[in-house]
Amino acid sequence: MASGILKAEIDFSCPICQDIFNDPVVLSCSHSFCKDCLQRWWSEKTIHECPVCKRRSSRSDPPSNLSLRNVCEAFLQEQQKASSKPEALCSLHSETLKLFCLDHQQPVCVVCRDAKTHKNHRFKPIDEAAKDYKRGLSSRLKPLQDKLERFHEVKLICDDSARRIKEQAHLTEKLIREEFEKLHQFLQKEEAARITALRKEEEQKSQMMKQKIEELSREISVLSETVRATKEDLRATDVFFLQNYTTAVERIEQRSRMNNPQLVSGALVDVAKHLGNLTYDVWNKMKHKVSYCPVILDPNTAEPNLRMSQDLTVVIRQYTKGWAPRNPERFEGYLTVLGSEGFDSGTHSWVVDVGNNADWAVGVIGESVQRKAEMPTGCWSVWFHGGKYRAFSPTVKDKALSVKKPLQRIRVHLDCKTKKVTFSDPDTNTTMHTFPVTLTEKLFPFINTQNAVPLEICPVRVSVKLDEGDFVTRRRLLDGLEGLTSAIVSFVFGEI
Repeated sequence: MASGILKAEIDFSCPICQDIFNDPVVLSCSHSFCKDCLQRWWSEKTIHECPVCKRRSSRSDPPSNLSLRNVCEAFLQEQQKASSKPEALCSLHSETLKLFCLDHQQPVCVVCRDAKTHKNHRFKPIDEAAKDYKRGLSSRLKPLQDKLERFHEVKLICDDSARRIKEQAHLTEKLIREEFEKLHQFLQKEEAARITALRKEEEQKSQMMKQKIEELSREISVLSETVRATKEDLRATDVFFLQNYTTAVERIEQRSRMNNPQLVSGALVDVAKHLGNLTYDVWNKMKHKVSYCPVILDPNTAEPNLRMSQDLTVVIRQYTKGWAPRNPERFEGYLTVLGSEGFDSGTHSWVVDVGNNADWAVGVIGESVQRKAEMPTGCWSVWFHGGKYRAFSPTVKDKALSVKKPLQRIRVHLDCKTKKVTFSDPDTNTTMHTFPVTLTEKLFPFINTQNAVPLEICPVRVSVKLDEGDFVTRRRLLDGLEGLTSAIVSFVFGEI
């Protein structure tokens, strides 16, 4: 029975006062509290949130939890009945247990107090000892309750993150399909254009060959008729032959003056033109349809009030009540987003179009930098604020920079070999400032903006270059393809 009462006391205890619920009310998150306890709690807060899970309550007067109130009243009645029963007795002396031995940590009767077993021991009245120990247990319970609240908070964040994962995957799949559809459309259009060119050449050369065949057929018909008529003259009687001899000779001489038939040069389809370096030529044309950015922004690091473009190259400050996962990588309180890739070797350069943004910072930042601080350390940057340009680093806290005219774009050049990061104006190729950097970890590109004007990572020009060392090999492959194509054409036309 005692264990049942203890369990009920835990189940029926208000999380705030740790006592049995008195006029309990229930919040939308299903947590219940004493009405007075909740109102006192909220009076010290700026927002009405659940004291357990921190979820915001939409109502300032939550409804009563009638079921819980009835159960608590029944429980209190049961406690009263239990307390009205005879007091617990000492198993040795059958006396009421009124004292608590502090040395043995157990209830005793007045006879036990005078026994040798408890000689020189310290005692307290049962009610005082119970009150003291309850107070001590409550103080020990408080950190555990705080930990429970933290577990609830993290679980809520994880639940939201689980939903966000599905949303991210769905949106990303949609954008991937859209990008590939653009490529499909380009390839389909290119394929159709090349098939059209092939068929046009086929039609032109087929028409030319048809005309040639018709011309040859006419000439063959004329020559055949001449041969037939001459053979008839040869078979005729001598008198008839001699009478028509002159005419037959003139007819043969006339036909002999006809030009000999010639094959048409370039009559066949120029297969090499249509097949030679086909994929390379298409890819070369495709470079005008694609873009490359040296830095791609990572939306999982963006402060919740920053928004990215679909291609993750543009960032803009946009204060909103929208939700963003509280993942460890995300900045909070500092309007910053990182590039998706960090660098600890090689040289890397990117240009940020700042346009008319009046409050921005760009540069590189250490991977382990504190992301929940307002102004993190461990970064090398140029900051534009109040119409002035300043340089910041772990060793240079605030250095004014001399810039002749406002920048529209700024280049960041990180050289991990020389351990330097340089900021310059790409339009005038003028260096603004150079920092020595510490390379104990990866450095990530970052952008900070306090202004509602977008900042953009500029794409770089895509070019196609053939390596000279491969030229001979490529030429041989192309010659081999042309030879193979000619052999195939000869075989096909020979079969025809």
